[in-house]
Amino acid sequence: MKQDTMYKPRILVIDDDDQVRRVLLDIFSGVYDCSEASSAEAALKVLAQDSFDLVLSDINMGGMSGLELVPHVHSLSPDSVVLMISGQSNIETAIEAMRAGAFDYIMKPFDIRHVEAAVERALKQRLLLEEKRRYKDELEKLLQERTAQVDRLAYYDTLTSLPNRTLFEDRLTQAVALAQRANKKVAVLFIALDQLKKVNDSLGHLAGDQLMQEAAVRLRGCVTKSDTVARFGGDQFVLMLPEIERTKDAVDVVSLIQETLNPSFKLGRQELFATASVGISFFPDDGKETSSLVKNAGAALYRAKKSGGNEYRFYTADMHAKASKRFELETSLRHAIDNREFLLHYQPRVAIDSLQIVGLEALVRWQHPKLGLVPPGDFIPLAEETGLILPIGEWVLREACRQNCKWQNKGLARMRVGVNISARQFQQQHLADTVMMILEEAELAPEFLELELTESSIMSNAEATIEVLTKLQTSGVSISVDDFGTGFSSLSYLKRLPIDSLKVDQSFVRELATDPDDAALVMAIVSLAHTLRLRVVAEGVETEEQLRFLRLLRCDEIQGYLISKPLPVEGIEQLLAAQRPLFHDAIPV
Repeated sequence: MKQDTMYKPRILVIDDDDQVRRVLLDIFSGVYDCSEASSAEAALKVLAQDSFDLVLSDINMGGMSGLELVPHVHSLSPDSVVLMISGQSNIETAIEAMRAGAFDYIMKPFDIRHVEAAVERALKQRLLLEEKRRYKDELEKLLQERTAQVDRLAYYDTLTSLPNRTLFEDRLTQAVALAQRANKKVAVLFIALDQLKKVNDSLGHLAGDQLMQEAAVRLRGCVTKSDTVARFGGDQFVLMLPEIERTKDAVDVVSLIQETLNPSFKLGRQELFATASVGISFFPDDGKETSSLVKNAGAALYRAKKSGGNEYRFYTADMHAKASKRFELETSLRHAIDNREFLLHYQPRVAIDSLQIVGLEALVRWQHPKLGLVPPGDFIPLAEETGLILPIGEWVLREACRQNCKWQNKGLARMRVGVNISARQFQQQHLADTVMMILEEAELAPEFLELELTESSIMSNAEATIEVLTKLQTSGVSISVDDFGTGFSSLSYLKRLPIDSLKVDQSFVRELATDPDDAALVMAIVSLAHTLRLRVVAEGVETEEQLRFLRLLRCDEIQGYLISKPLPVEGIEQLLAAQRPLFHDAIPV
């Protein structure tokens, strides 16, 4: 393990077992500046006098335990990272250590390679904390300076203290005039943070503002004195590069932006990673006026975001045609409900042991009169952007309840149908009342409806979320957290939520049998859910190997193409009428 010869990271080893301390000190004394303590109480005295990069502490000691020690360590030395040691090799102990604030967890007896790797990871985390503190200090200094310059508010964004649109366009106009005389190029980079909407929906707009502020500080570090980086509002920044020589110069700046955004952001107690999409236009090739350059860079940005984010795109002439097509699609989408163009497909959910259908998930499809069956990925994001997700979501809920009642009246199996609720739907004040009204209209008992909400949609307002979910659950409606593992939920918050099941996101199921990290995560989710008396549903199950592995992990239910793709009403009725396992031969564990 190579370390900077100018500075040795400081480690405090805490264990009431003399032999364990000697082993750890023997491992690290030649590389790090090590100290020791034989109890948590003795360690507190040392920490009161000195600071350490890393605290390596046993969990079970006489007197104060290692878990009780962790908050005191962070209080005395906020940037210190804590590693916990224990002889108890179970996931509950690991979860308890993480809840207490530990960064990582290692077990006795030691594998020296594992211990060294854990220490290296912890020290890297310590450096990252230091870097983020430096960014925060720089941001606070910048905000103080800008506050004193009241007369400049007309030209600067109040949140980030960057130039605003007015100042940017003025500078771009000057740069274009100079470039025209010198026969040079000017590049305009339209930049959008890919994660801002998710942060606003899950953590609230204050956290979103903090993300934009930190991102602004980092982007400022990517430009020279002759460049200009500005904020256009929302999640958007714009960067001007005057008098560039080559297209590659703009690409180099994009690479620098991506590298600068790569370290994680700390928003209160939450840590997250952010990426950016970038659209690029050039003077004079893509426009000779300020408005054209900005508009065309924005069109290129839209294509970058449609490609999945964390991408850059150059403006091309055909983007106007694509923008027109998007406008036409939006117009058609606004008429789709009145024209009765939406329909539902249903995907079965089966019990993992019997492989019998125990539930269905309703999935919306759009039967466009000219384009045919439009997949959700092509119109749901547009519906979210335009607000049309609200009437579409209400239609889906009403139609799913009506169809479920119709199936029951036919004598088919009585089971829950799951309906996805978008973040914007969940934020409506009278959601619970709307759900109960629809159930009453459809003459469907509440216990046959399950609402599926993503982690991000339920995290923005804790008390309001609990109130709404409690009202729904008390009435008999089941609540499921969809795409679990991809959001920002904490264990303590999850425990407070009135929910019935967790749906493990398919991104973790996909590599379950080959990636130890995904397997460990799914195992932790199953163990946690069962501790909280919740059902666990694995999404995206496509292979028998995944099924076998999920059986070993004691998952409750599965859903995916191994069982069935989403089917129209007629196909689901055939499955429900058959009432048999979906595999003729049981798949062995």
